[in-house]
Order: sequence, then structure tokens, then C-alpha cells
Amino acid sequence: MRTVKDVSELTGISVRTLHYYDEIGLLKPTTCSDAGYRLYDDKALETLQQILFFREFDMPLKEIKSILESPEFDKDKVLASQMRMLELKRDRLNRLIGTIKDILKGENAMSFEVFSKTDIEKMYTLMLENMGETQRDVLKEQYGDLVKFKESFLEKAGSGQAQQNYQKMIEWYGSKDKALDSVKNTAPGDVFNSYQKRSEALYKKLAESKRKDVNAFEVKQIVGEMDFVWKQLYQMEDVSGLMLEMAELYETNEDMIKYYDTAYGDGAAEFLGRAIRAFYG
Repeated sequence: MRTVKDVSELTGISVRTLHYYDEIGLLKPTTCSDAGYRLYDDKALETLQQILFFREFDMPLKEIKSILESPEFDKDKVLASQMRMLELKRDRLNRLIGTIKDILKGENAMSFEVFSKTDIEKMYTLMLENMGETQRDVLKEQYGDLVKFKESFLEKAGSGQAQQNYQKMIEWYGSKDKALDSVKNTAPGDVFNSYQKRSEALYKKLAESKRKDVNAFEVKQIVGEMDFVWKQLYQMEDVSGLMLEMAELYETNEDMIKYYDTAYGDGAAEFLGRAIRAFYG
């Protein structure tokens, strides 16, 4: 058994933080000594290690607690996913360094090829592999079976409009391979859903600030957090292009305007667009 002080020295986490984790029920001590001191066994340290991995992605403590307490929580599966996400970040940094080296040598040859039919088939396969059973059941209910869903997906994905979207997608990610990697390395359902919920909460929070100046600190702070969350959701180093594309839709697309104004009140869509443009402007 280790005391709070021992755990703090071992992990670098402050005693105050460990006390706070206990207070909110995120990491309870294994037991307490007769004198009332918190004591932690190896299993508690494993849980703390898992918490620290989640914190690497700046996930809120409330969401971490929800995931750890979920009956569907699979430690090995989540650890494997976290490792893939960290490897992906490492690989992206290595590719970025390589690209800079090529530019400095005058050998930059970035490809912006639009997705072929084979690419779309690969995208579908990767997407299906990353789906949970609940997501598959929803699609089966909506389309009848996965075969019909695949037919619908391939038809829509091969359209001219979709190809235009792919071109934008490739520009956002930097290359076709990186765009496909984003599909392959999608976070597990519970982690992905956590970021989706966080994103929706930020949309609501931003819409509630629609009477404020888009250049106000609190407004830019919300958009800045959205920037981070979208980077995690879409596994992108830079989401400014994607965010600015969405900002234009919030201000010009009738369906988008109707959706966000209905959800968050009149003028919400237009304010979202202006706030995003102000943040990146």
C-alpha cells in the first residue's frame, strides 16, 4: 500500500489533486489507515494511470469518470485505442517534419488526388470496422440491413458533390493517405461520443452568448475549445479550414440556419459563423 505522498512522488500528481479525485469519486483510495490516511494499492495506481492517459487528450474529469464507470468499459481495448491515437500523433509529427525537410530541399510534392472508387470502398470498410454494435443496429433499422446501407453509402459517396467534399477533406488533412488514416484511427465509440457530447455542449454555450461581441474573450475562449475538440474528433492537426467552411454554411445554408436557429434560438446560426470567423480572422 502507498500513501498519498508516495503516489504523488511516484506519479508527479500533487497531493491536492489526488484529494480532489477522491472527493469527486474519480479515484477513491483502496482503504484508509487507522489514523485516517488514504492508502492506494497497485490496482488503484493502474486506474490513476488510465486517468492520466485520458488527461493527455484534455478530456474533462466528468467524462473520464463516466467512461471508467461504464459497464462496457474495456481497459485493454481503450488502452490500445489510446496507443493508436498517440502513435497517430507521432506519425503526423514525423510526416510534418518530413514535409518541411522536403520544402527546404525544394522537393515538396503534395498530392491532392480526389478519392477513387477503390478509396471509397476502403473508407467504407474502415468505417464499418470501427462501428460498435449499437451503431450497426441503428443502420440496420434505418436501411433494413448493412448491404443496403453499403449500396446507399457507395452511391452517395461517388456523387459529384461528394467528390468536391473529398477535395476539401484532402486539403484539410494535407493528403489522401492522411484523410484515410483519420477514418482508420477513429477513437472507440465511448471516447468518440464523449467528444461529440462536449462539442454539442460548446455549440449550446456559444449560442447562448449570441448577444455578446464575437471578439469578447469569453466567446473566443469557447471557439478555442471547439477548435481543440474538433482536432480530437477528426484527428486533424489544423481544423481552421474545416471550421471556416462550416462558418460559411452557418451563415448561408438554409438547412443549417433552420437547424441551429430551431435548436438554439433565432440568430444562433449567423452568430456561430461570425464567432468562428472572428476567432480565426
